[in-house]
Amino acid sequence: MIVVTGATGNIGRPLVAALVAAGEQVRAVSRNPVTDELPDSVDHLAADLAEPGSMSRAVDGADALFLLVAGELANGSGDPARVLRAAEAGGVRRVVLVSSQIVGTRPDGTSHAGLRAFEAAVRACGLPWTILRPSGLASNAYGWIDGVRASRTVAAPFGDVALPVVDPADVSAVAAAALREDGHAGRTYEVTGPAPISPREQAVALGAAIGTELRFVELTREQARSEMARFMPADVADGTLALLGDPLPSERRVSPDAERVLGRAPGDFAGWAARHAAPFGARTAG
Repeated sequence: MIVVTGATGNIGRPLVAALVAAGEQVRAVSRNPVTDELPDSVDHLAADLAEPGSMSRAVDGADALFLLVAGELANGSGDPARVLRAAEAGGVRRVVLVSSQIVGTRPDGTSHAGLRAFEAAVRACGLPWTILRPSGLASNAYGWIDGVRASRTVAAPFGDVALPVVDPADVSAVAAAALREDGHAGRTYEVTGPAPISPREQAVALGAAIGTELRFVELTREQARSEMARFMPADVADGTLALLGDPLPSERRVSPDAERVLGRAPGDFAGWAARHAAPFGARTAG
């Protein structure tokens, strides 16, 4: 039995599908009840990593645990050691954690303190572990949906700064390998896309995917920070903008880890956009 937390998200959903396709028994965990988002064979439980007591039933009888840390947990709340103790008590013998590239490239930053704490807890728990540190996700482009649908516009800061954004499905594929195969214990994998791509170039690729040329509007740092402050803490917004606008050489680098694990090159942003064009595709009325 493999337990997948964050099972209805951009990484968790394709991971559940990949594990089921491989014949694994999967227990999907999310904060809220789900209806038809998961395969029929998947057992679903509503539980929350922010409440470790709720995880005891989720991990009972499990062999492996996939941890996806988001929201306030990524920002520093929660009790990761307690989550890992519950996992070990439930029978878990393998843990895979999704962290973030920034934890490795900016180890003194405060914006991802929660992920750093989860990494430390995973390494100290005594169970075989694998940590994944993805770069920015291609699915962050979902934040452009309203502008694309309303006015065929993509608005983003740092229009010509290119970073190797990664398809969430490739993060899921690496996670599936680490959960199912030997040889990944004690490894930390940086998972990136195959080439750096700028927001302006992403807008071109997204326009091609939906069959409409998109206008790109470059936001100032202040405008972008104001937008981000609506849904994330100020220090997280500042940390994100520092990476997007002034990336370190290590954050521009294409990592070989995904290709080494998967035996193939990771997919590019254009491929992600082609598979996920539908939500962007409604045309402006009139």
